[in-house]
Amino acid sequence: MAAEGRPISYQVFLDSFGQKNDRILALWLGADVSGDRVRRIGDAKEAEYRRLAETHGLTALPGAVDWIHRLHRDGWKQAIASSAPRENVAVMLRALRVDHDFDAIVSAEDVTAGKPDPQVFLKAAAKLQLDPDHCIVVEDAAVGVEAARRAGMKSIGVSRTEPLDATIAVRSLADLPDDAFAKLLNQG
Repeated sequence: MAAEGRPISYQVFLDSFGQKNDRILALWLGADVSGDRVRRIGDAKEAEYRRLAETHGLTALPGAVDWIHRLHRDGWKQAIASSAPRENVAVMLRALRVDHDFDAIVSAEDVTAGKPDPQVFLKAAAKLQLDPDHCIVVEDAAVGVEAARRAGMKSIGVSRTEPLDATIAVRSLADLPDDAFAKLLNQG
């Protein structure tokens, strides 16, 4: 954003985490920003993310990859429901070596409304052929936890800095008990 003459602080970046570029950039640049400028900046931002991820790799949240592999091995259906572009999701899955553990992907291109709207989670549930009340969302952003709530899904909120208003809030997925997902699914 500094290259656009609108540098942002790390806190401003964190406050927009988990949202689609059109919403983020309208917040950062003003509601009257042109669609062309949003696309240009958004495309550049996402290309830089992919370049960095491919060059330097990614580090998953503690416990995340273990849970993904375990749930896959135990026969749980899993989906990625992301506000990011599909290319970013593909790079992330490859970088973390979990690309074969997921049954469905829903990305920014598949939805018209970003989180906290529940559309991304509802589409993921539909792709998995599951009712929303049989889904558990794992989220690290407040807007994602709110989207899960609006979708009628239980959630696990992961944040090292402040607890998220999720069904279960943890600082790390490594802190989850072995039966956390099964217990959540069996709650009324």
